Amino acid sequence: MYMWRSVTKAYIFLHRSMSMSTSSLPPSPIPLLTSVASYRRWRQRAFDEGKSVGFVPTMGALHDGHLSLVQRSLAENELTVLSIFVNPAQFAPHEDLATYPRTLPGDLELLTAQQVTVGETVRKASAVFLPSVQDMYPSGISQDVSAQKGAFVEMKGYGHQMEGASRPTFFRGVVTVVTKLFNAVQPTNAYFGQKDIQQALLLRRLCKDLLFPHPEADHVHIVPTTRDPNDGLALSSRNAYLSANERKFAPALYKALRYAESAWSNGESKDRCISKAVAVIDEVKAQAAMDGVDVRLDYLEMNDSETFDVVDASSNHRLAGNIPVILSGALWVGRTRLIDNIVVGDLNRIIR
Repeated sequence: MYMWRSVTKAYIFLHRSMSMSTSSLPPSPIPLLTSVASYRRWRQRAFDEGKSVGFVPTMGALHDGHLSLVQRSLAENELTVLSIFVNPAQFAPHEDLATYPRTLPGDLELLTAQQVTVGETVRKASAVFLPSVQDMYPSGISQDVSAQKGAFVEMKGYGHQMEGASRPTFFRGVVTVVTKLFNAVQPTNAYFGQKDIQQALLLRRLCKDLLFPHPEADHVHIVPTTRDPNDGLALSSRNAYLSANERKFAPALYKALRYAESAWSNGESKDRCISKAVAVIDEVKAQAAMDGVDVRLDYLEMNDSETFDVVDASSNHRLAGNIPVILSGALWVGRTRLIDNIVVGDLNRIIR
């Protein structure tokens, strides 16, 4: 019954997304481009004028993490475009497509307030791209991969580890939609957050493997994770799902990753690092249970940043050298799944 209700809600959302009209949009001083055709007309003018275009792709429900990407783009590009598109292809049938936060009026208010001064010029967001599902998936789209028709993009050998192990169709959906967005937007530079490190590195590889001119692989930028200044929780749109009681235990994943990072820096083996991190989660899990909150570890692992292969159990930072290693995990707090990561090694080879 739950599965059927989720699919029904998702179908209603898809139908509404396909039929969204400009009359239903909130007022905005920033141009709102609701079709690929209207965006391409805008982009052609930027090409004609020789202006650089920075791109921040989002699914909306903006927070300070998204805004840090916007600030970076404003500083480095003459024009900045932000897209808002809740991509059905990256949600499995049982996942939260229908309930994913949609806060367009608030998003536009936050975006309108962003500005950066470069020389004597004050730069603000130049456009918001709001494509419909029909525009993005002209052959139609189903959350059920076996029922999908049309062109899709896969990254062979890189999508089954880390997040891909828990969400096997996720990266197929992400890589497909970002390919479409890059083809439409044709950005000079694109900006992604470190919180979604595997996704960002996959997209950098996508641009390299498929010879994208806009953006080139070196112009796919990964920006450090924005965190709550009090407890270090990585900012995420899904944090809105947490109850006040659940929110108290949400920083457990970052705390566990920090313990593992410290152990790795002290020369301990990968297995010992992971064991110490899991012990932190187990302690928080017991505390949460006394408060009636279910905390459950999905995964916690260390992976090579180039191949995503799992680091050998006996490896340590002396053996790994300065090669960047991704220490990442996912944690369920109640019904909310949180992800986070720390990069150990030469951070500048990834975050740039």
